[in-house]
Amino acid sequence: MKSLSLTIITSLCTLLAIGQNSKIGQTTVTEWQYDKNGAVSITYDDGSYNQFKDALPIMERIGVPATFFIITGGIPGSKYQGKFVGRPVKDIITESATIPTNQQNFLERCSAAGYLGYKGTITYHTKAAGQYDERHIKQAFKLMDSLYAKVRHGDFEPGYQPCDEYLQEKGSTWDDFRADAAKGYEFASHSITHAGMPGLDSANIVYELTKSKEEMLNQMGAKYTFSCEVPYGYENERVMQIAYKIYPALRNRMPEPWLKEIDRPSKKTPGATDHDYIQWQRECNTRAPLPLMKSWVDTAVARKDTWLVLVIHGVDGLGYEALPSTMLDEYFQYIKSKQKASIWIATFGDVTKYMREREAATVNSRIVKYQVKVKLTHTLDKAMYNLPLTLKTYVPSKWSQASIWQGKDGHQVEILQDAKGNYIKYQAKPNDGEITISGI
Repeated sequence: MKSLSLTIITSLCTLLAIGQNSKIGQTTVTEWQYDKNGAVSITYDDGSYNQFKDALPIMERIGVPATFFIITGGIPGSKYQGKFVGRPVKDIITESATIPTNQQNFLERCSAAGYLGYKGTITYHTKAAGQYDERHIKQAFKLMDSLYAKVRHGDFEPGYQPCDEYLQEKGSTWDDFRADAAKGYEFASHSITHAGMPGLDSANIVYELTKSKEEMLNQMGAKYTFSCEVPYGYENERVMQIAYKIYPALRNRMPEPWLKEIDRPSKKTPGATDHDYIQWQRECNTRAPLPLMKSWVDTAVARKDTWLVLVIHGVDGLGYEALPSTMLDEYFQYIKSKQKASIWIATFGDVTKYMREREAATVNSRIVKYQVKVKLTHTLDKAMYNLPLTLKTYVPSKWSQASIWQGKDGHQVEILQDAKGNYIKYQAKPNDGEITISGI
């Protein structure tokens, strides 16, 4: 574990009677916000309407935040819609009559599959992308050959039909999302059309991700361009390397050396690790009984190093693996019951920011007369990484009261005690000026 205890620059002060081995002034950044044992993030994929109609009011009543990964093209008023970036699809269709699908042309054909001018073709794209990602290459090629043969034979109805996930957003508006964001919910990108990106070439991956991000920027603001989930939870290396350059944080995968990740399909549970943090993704679906889902929370509480990321899709019959809102109500109440004593409930973006800020933090403390002075800084982008961190500072044993000042913000804090001595815990903003701790 990287030590966050910094060298204390000490000015000897007889009034405080600080000995050479004193802990007074020693300051660390706690593992989690508010010094909780672990963290939980509730996340939703696809933006299906019942997530907002049924689940969000429950979370609002209970008082828990969440992150919604939305398909931006499906919301009325969106500027950017799905399209194929490349040469005319008629040329691709014609070529498919004489040249079978192969490694050189698969990505182009799969990228164009949903935009050939016919309804029902998008499912071929989705299935082929999954098979290609799983290295079932011949099966993926056969799917493309079958699709293009049917198109040439006129087997499909003319038109365009997006995927089910896209259609299930019907009823939501950008105005609704802005109102919900003002209540503390995070909105994030899930691409323009919910495309199977292992089956897209680079130009079409870039289009789906950059234009979805631009839509989020224009409709919601820069704050909501931080997080993204590439559809279907893919961790395809080629796709990830493109996505990393577009979004600061991907739920699919995060490359930090201090973070161990356990993805949704894995049957592993958090165990011994030499990493500072564990991100443990679990999917709340019809195959996960409520007692099991509650046990995930209990594990995060008990371990100290675990960030439980819950993934939810459908709600009340609408969407993939839809769960009843009554079940979610009970589950969210259980999570909330753990908040006060042991768990930090926060959006995906906020937990990511806290961990990164903590890992990049530098803390310097010094003693000046009756006060402890603490300076908290990091070298990350200050506009993006501005979440307060929780600090723990040891203070003189004779203090019965303590107050904290950073800039114009000041308040009193409780003095606590552990085996090392008296200490206080408080919130501080990185790169926002020196913190002054006074006591009597």
